Amino acid sequence: MSHSEPLSRATLFAYAAPALPLAMLALPFYVLVPGFYAETLGLNIALVGSVLFGVRVLDALSDPAVGIFADRINPRMGRRRFLFALGTPLIMLGAWFTFAPPQGAGAVYLALWASVLSLATTVVQVPYAAWGAEISRSYEGRNRVVAWREALTVTGTLIALCMPALLPAFGITDPARVLQAIALLIVITLPLATLICLRVPEPINRSVVQLSFRDSFAALAANKPFLRLVLAFFVNGFANGLPATLFVFFVSERLQARDMVGPLLVLYFVSGIAGVPLWFKLAQTRAKHRVWCLGMMLAMAAFAFAPFLGAGDIYAFAIVTVLTGLALGADVVMPASLQADVIDVDTARSGEERSALYLSLWGLATKLSLAAAVGVAFPLLALAGFDPGQNIITPFGLDALAFLYAGLPVIVKIFAIALMWRFPVDRAAQQALRMQIEQRLSA
Repeated sequence: MSHSEPLSRATLFAYAAPALPLAMLALPFYVLVPGFYAETLGLNIALVGSVLFGVRVLDALSDPAVGIFADRINPRMGRRRFLFALGTPLIMLGAWFTFAPPQGAGAVYLALWASVLSLATTVVQVPYAAWGAEISRSYEGRNRVVAWREALTVTGTLIALCMPALLPAFGITDPARVLQAIALLIVITLPLATLICLRVPEPINRSVVQLSFRDSFAALAANKPFLRLVLAFFVNGFANGLPATLFVFFVSERLQARDMVGPLLVLYFVSGIAGVPLWFKLAQTRAKHRVWCLGMMLAMAAFAFAPFLGAGDIYAFAIVTVLTGLALGADVVMPASLQADVIDVDTARSGEERSALYLSLWGLATKLSLAAAVGVAFPLLALAGFDPGQNIITPFGLDALAFLYAGLPVIVKIFAIALMWRFPVDRAAQQALRMQIEQRLSA
């Protein structure tokens, strides 16, 4: 079954619903779980880091495998809906046992259940993203699908961010009970959201052939718009990963405002939610690759002032936070919508619709860009004389922190804009691709 355009709000909400609990899962897993296992359960912090690094490597490697599998299966309920439904109970199981471990749980326990959670999340998210790329076939319609999904993603992140601060009002202060409460909320909301989402029909598979593995990857390598887009996404993801990684350090040490970390993060994500409809509106009259470039330019303009801020400059930094939060809307909506368009390039040329493979590589690029940001930032800060864990904070180290937090991202984003400003797949090109695909399918 295929949807007519435009999609109704009910359909858009039904598809986007799982994005909220999936986002509530991500932040605690990456932020709260490592500290809980190290501080509350008493595991060696280096061991916890090694285990979770191994889980992330496994997670990254699983993306392409899940993508290939998701494109080649043909179950009765649909290749997207089947894997999505299959992975949901596995996520619930992994989330509960990872977030609510028994006393005495060690590294083996963490490695087992974190791996289950990570792999199950990949099994759900890859076909879920492909589903979103396929339920709308139009240039503007894809903006609407992604805007709804990413607005709920940011909302879920905001809920997860606020829960540790709000739960003490209900008498829940123990770190173990905080994580259990978050896990319980996920276990309740995710299956409900999944049932709502499964009401969205499976898109028609536009494939007219099935390529061999060799031909499949040869066609992917020949898709120049995809390679250009994923490179720009990786570069911009690295630029965004630096401030994301260093935000807490910048606020705590550079601005000397440790108590403001939580409120400023909330301000950032609220601004991100507010920005989504603004960028969506702009994309109705402009090419989405240009809208993404404008979003990156806004972030650059805001970050350009951040390295000059120092202790006590909270109000000035709040303005930076609002502007970069608004820019977040362009960063989460436009690249994902463009990704669906470059999949059309491949489908028109090869005759096989392989959305899951493309989006699994997109997920891999996301994970690699964040890993690169951490791998670059922390060693450079240590060399510059900034290592709070060892009580080493020098003036030069603080300047290096400011440059890596805001100065380097401005420079890096220039390269992403250069890649995208003259991107070849605009509205007219995408419409021509869709016509070619539909004509081949009907023939």
